[in-house]
Amino acid sequence: MSEIIVAVDGPAGSGKSSVSKEAARRLGYAYLDTGAAYRALAWHCLDEGIDVENADAVAERARSFDYATGMDPDHYFVRVGGEDITPDIREPRVTAVVSAVARVSEVREALNAMFRRMMSEHPRPGVIAEGRDITTVVAPDAPVRVLLTATEEARIARRSAEVSAQTTEATAQQLASRDRQDSRVVDFMTAADGVITIDSTDIDFEQTVQALIDTVRSGLSTEQ
Repeated sequence: MSEIIVAVDGPAGSGKSSVSKEAARRLGYAYLDTGAAYRALAWHCLDEGIDVENADAVAERARSFDYATGMDPDHYFVRVGGEDITPDIREPRVTAVVSAVARVSEVREALNAMFRRMMSEHPRPGVIAEGRDITTVVAPDAPVRVLLTATEEARIARRSAEVSAQTTEATAQQLASRDRQDSRVVDFMTAADGVITIDSTDIDFEQTVQALIDTVRSGLSTEQ
């Protein structure tokens, strides 16, 4: 893999995507949003009329998945079959089914292998990779592993600000449902051994980014 891997896990709405991307930008690292791959596969299944509850059909799609994403934090994109679907993967209909796709073990195995390959092939000196399983499965030996978390109330408020097309109540229900579904796959609320927790409930975006950067620098200095 790249010389430095920073693995960031955490629940939906914790800010791990935006915080990881900005920290990567300031450190000169690559940025890998692993959750985008699951969302893109979910979008692809919906677009192709595939039943997301049919594990075999979803696994088959994952094996032939033509997926690409930008790892430069200043040039982020998500493409399937050459089509730019960057905004489409955030649609509520995709959010509603992405956990069903992520629960398929064959899908996770295929995408985790893809993530490791992407990290190993990127030329930048470091990569900040964020998403489910990163700290425990995808990169358990990363020199810096972080659980970025926040209270449910804070996560609902942040997600509501991102999704203006629906009510706060709908966002809260969707987030709670996502938490329940995701918990069947991974424990995303408890830091594994060696994983540092950053709680962003009472700090703003800038402070959270700086906390992650400080954690990276501290972790790397300890490794040396």
